[in-house]
Amino acid sequence: MAKRVFPSKRAPAYRDVPVDQWNSWRWQLSHRLNSVEELERVLHLTEGERKALSSLGLFRVDITPYFVSLIDPDDPADPVRRQVIPTDAELVPFTGMMEDSLSEDAHSPVPGLVHRYPDRALMLVTTQCASYCRYCTRSRIVGDPKEQFSRAEFDAQLDYLRRTPQVRDVLLSGGDPLTLAPKLLEELIARLREIEHIEIVRIGSRVPVFLPMRVDADLTAMLQKYHPLWLNIHVNHPNEITSELAEACDRLSKAGIPLGNQSVLLAGVNDCVHIQRQLVQDLVRMRVRPYYLYQCDMVEGAGHFRTPVAKGIEIIEGLRGHTSGFSVPTYVIDAPAGGGKIPLMPNYALSQSDSRVVLRNFEGLVTTYQEPLEYKPHDPATCDYCRSRRPEPGQAGLTSLLDGEQLVIKPEGFDAVHSRGGVTHRLRADASKWQPHGIGAPPPGDEPPAIPARKKVEEKAGD
Repeated sequence: MAKRVFPSKRAPAYRDVPVDQWNSWRWQLSHRLNSVEELERVLHLTEGERKALSSLGLFRVDITPYFVSLIDPDDPADPVRRQVIPTDAELVPFTGMMEDSLSEDAHSPVPGLVHRYPDRALMLVTTQCASYCRYCTRSRIVGDPKEQFSRAEFDAQLDYLRRTPQVRDVLLSGGDPLTLAPKLLEELIARLREIEHIEIVRIGSRVPVFLPMRVDADLTAMLQKYHPLWLNIHVNHPNEITSELAEACDRLSKAGIPLGNQSVLLAGVNDCVHIQRQLVQDLVRMRVRPYYLYQCDMVEGAGHFRTPVAKGIEIIEGLRGHTSGFSVPTYVIDAPAGGGKIPLMPNYALSQSDSRVVLRNFEGLVTTYQEPLEYKPHDPATCDYCRSRRPEPGQAGLTSLLDGEQLVIKPEGFDAVHSRGGVTHRLRADASKWQPHGIGAPPPGDEPPAIPARKKVEEKAGD
């Protein structure tokens, strides 16, 4: 079977545009389409699309001539079209819908910086994009020039990072960082590189997809100065992969920048195992590693894009074992209320005992893995890496249970609920009786008081 050829397309409306203009990213940005009149020069709009485009308060519409050329002008269900052309379905609210579904603003110690995970932070540097996705999780600010971040806010973000040594990895996002003025983008990266404890800088960008001509020699030469630097792009469907995108990715790879891809699972766009398989295989041909497949966020205007979670599980089932392992993304729900990315996958471990694990493979073969009969546990007390690990204040989570730092994680208000409003009586007064021996911070003294108290009771009974 022959390899798929990555196409190069130009809508008939742009047939007479000189090549040097068409390949200019500045020309592409200054000729974006956003009105009924402009779009109808290229596409045949539906009534639902016209209604949405004429509605007040609609999330911003802007589409580069390059990207609109990838759309079938006669197909309302075209998967590229559905991502960037609004329909009246955006105007319909749905259960669970939120303005900030990931609680990013609640986890921002300073404006535009989200510190959700212990050792990494998200730095929002712009609210502008080359084109605007209809399911954008940050539509509350993205596309709105009034929400743009100021230099004072950049200074506050960088100051927070300087005084937070547990952060070793910073992701630049927005909006799209590659739409920033080149000098400002380089200034921000350079200032991050001056912070000693920041080891990795990442960029999340859809510019290579919406505007591949922006990835020119000047940009790659600038980025190359600040390694280690990583870049994730955002492709949802094989129809977005063109010869221009492949060339942009090749320029980035040759500059030593590792590339990943983040997709969103979208109803009517890519909710099909075979579409997803073609997508990931096309991506790895461009040396882009599939990274995440996101469940669509519960953000305003995105209700018609949402699929059942079972659809994502089905897709991973159809990828694992059916294509190269490095082509399989991690399927995640970015949990509402700021829970972060929670990975989901089919169940391959069927059962287990103290000596065997029962597993099944992608074909349905059921097998067992014999556990070792003898195992000497790792000793944290003699391990330099355990003793010098980075701090994770308040965020150790389940690892604190596995490391023996605490016995239980309780929901907020758990003890108050189970005290049932009672008084502090004689059986409830001594909190040391709930301190597990050898786990967590010991109470004052050589031994937990629960042990000698128990001995006294036993001695009395023996008398």
